[in-house]
Amino acid sequence: MDIGVLLPTGTAPWGADDDARELIAFGRHAERAGLSSLFVNDSLISPRIEALTMLAALAAATDTVTLGTAALMPFLRRPVQAAQSLASIDLLSGGRLTVTVGAGFPGRFGRPLYTLSELPWERRFARLDETVALWRALWDGADAFHGEILRFTDIPPTTRPFRAGGPPLWLGGATPAALARAGRLYDGWLPYPPDPADYASGLHAIHKAAADAGRTTEAITPALFVSARIDDDIDSGRRALDEYALATYGMPLRELEKIQAVVTGSADQVLEHLGAYVAAGARHIVVRLGCLGLHAQRDQLERLADLVPAVRTSHQPASS
Repeated sequence: MDIGVLLPTGTAPWGADDDARELIAFGRHAERAGLSSLFVNDSLISPRIEALTMLAALAAATDTVTLGTAALMPFLRRPVQAAQSLASIDLLSGGRLTVTVGAGFPGRFGRPLYTLSELPWERRFARLDETVALWRALWDGADAFHGEILRFTDIPPTTRPFRAGGPPLWLGGATPAALARAGRLYDGWLPYPPDPADYASGLHAIHKAAADAGRTTEAITPALFVSARIDDDIDSGRRALDEYALATYGMPLRELEKIQAVVTGSADQVLEHLGAYVAAGARHIVVRLGCLGLHAQRDQLERLADLVPAVRTSHQPASS
């Protein structure tokens, strides 16, 4: 049972006096506090510390935690160059990298990024899967790749990652098509369904797709992305999360929680909510701390760290 934290690399919730270099200290403190992983997200539509730059800095500043993306959008980068960057981070971290990928969201959070990347919105999922296949081929030493969208010949020798086969590749998303692709092609699943029951049914569909493809369920890590706020009670937590949602997404909490997993309340109440996802099968929880300012994030990190032992002991073997 792993519990990690999303670093607040986006500047929207920062305070006026916050310093980006505090993120390094934040990552070190999370490792010392017993968190399993440090994740970063990826975008071009709001100012932030670029995802792979952040992970490269953390590779040198930490020793044991998993370093991950939640989620990386490969279409923002040239695919061969991205393979080298990811292999480099895996090397520098001693094999601690995990890469969750996504194809972007419809609407203002996704389509403008394709315009900036000069790539078509159409066939974005096929492009994503081919990019992942290309990365794996390059990490295994391939000198050519011939897909339907991506085609390369005479590829020079590329950087090989720390681990044979490269870092684990997880998929974000919970549509029926995404579940089928996660089961067939990916090493893990990192969704954010608002209802634990939807998590359980999605994981069941992934396991079925994996079995149909001749894969074992153990080959796929079931993870969860969740926004959390530990407060005095649910009402005060919701008020704080509403401020966070407006600053980060420009939408109120009541809209955000329709599309993303959000938990708040006292420590016991948050533990109960997270336990419901653990009971549904989640085995690696990535928590986004719902508060404004890096100093407040540090306080929430302390509160989350206090819950880690209890969340881990709530783990019961999941039935397939």
